[in-house]
Amino acid sequence: MNQDNNQTPATPPATDAAEVPLAAAGDEASHQAVEPSPTVTPREAELEAELARLKDQLLRAMAETENVRRRLEQQAEDRGKYAMSSFAKDMLPVADNLRRALDSIPAESLGSDALAQKLAEGVELTERSLLSALERHGIKRVLALGKRFDPHLHQAMMEVEDPSQPAGTVVLEMQAGYTIHDRLLREAMVGVSKGGPKPQPGDAGVDTTA
Repeated sequence: MNQDNNQTPATPPATDAAEVPLAAAGDEASHQAVEPSPTVTPREAELEAELARLKDQLLRAMAETENVRRRLEQQAEDRGKYAMSSFAKDMLPVADNLRRALDSIPAESLGSDALAQKLAEGVELTERSLLSALERHGIKRVLALGKRFDPHLHQAMMEVEDPSQPAGTVVLEMQAGYTIHDRLLREAMVGVSKGGPKPQPGDAGVDTTA
């Protein structure tokens, strides 16, 4: 009797089939570990908000600093340009008196009296020197005669009946006006025409150049 026929077949050797899923799972877990997580923690969000707030504060502080710097520069420039305004106002009566002295000399004396002529020449030279010195510091006389009345530069003291001039034209100057750079130093006291034709659009405006 053959005993080999009754023996239980031997268990086949184990294969690596059961280990494949484990290896694949391990690879997948390893792959997931190296990927950054897209989730932002509350602490990170808090830090980002704080960083944005600090950046905004920095930009505002820089803008305010720039504004302060510009204001200080403008103030320094204004001090330099207008520092002598008070002194210039004190000098304007001197120019007024020189002009009055010239106007007080009779015209007939200038042609017949050599002394009066020399006196007039000396006073006129002094007036020109004074006005030139003032101009070097930005102080200029406002030209008023024949110009349209400008309330920013002129002070109307009277109205003069003059049909030959457009209404509102300066026909009389009682005291000269002056500017310092782009500011009015003293208004010109003037007489303004009335009774003439109304000024037309496009008429020449006020000329403030000396």
